Amino acid sequence: MAKEMGRKVVASNRKARHDYTIEDVLEAGMVLSGTEVKALRLGRASLVDGWCEIEGDEMWLHGVHIPEYSQGTWTNHAPRRKRKLLLHREEIDRLASKTREKGHTIVPLQLYFLDGRAKVEIALARGKKDWDKRQALRERQDNLEAQRAMREKRDL
Repeated sequence: MAKEMGRKVVASNRKARHDYTIEDVLEAGMVLSGTEVKALRLGRASLVDGWCEIEGDEMWLHGVHIPEYSQGTWTNHAPRRKRKLLLHREEIDRLASKTREKGHTIVPLQLYFLDGRAKVEIALARGKKDWDKRQALRERQDNLEAQRAMREKRDL
């Protein structure tokens, strides 16, 4: 069997970029069971309610939904169990010190396979206020309108 090459995205958390200001992005490996990997290879997962927590010296991913594998037997996994993330000690210590600050949290952004290994892209994030979200939407809308106007002007 040939090894998969490249990056195959399984799930993205688009809502995280709307709800949070992303300050730092890291890639982490995950400890998964066999049926979880098979369910992910089918492209089924949801990161919407996910968050990361540091317990002792380890980082855990909570709230991520990986549905049960349809061909699994009694060895199937629990869909919302907490999963251990694989990071270097220095990265965990740095993230732990940052999350002690008010308003910071760690959220998953993407779940993907990189050269056949399951990875999760996590971000140190600060929660946005409602007015920040409205301002970001307004800026995006203004940019789209400006691009549209320039395209129409160029086509004339």
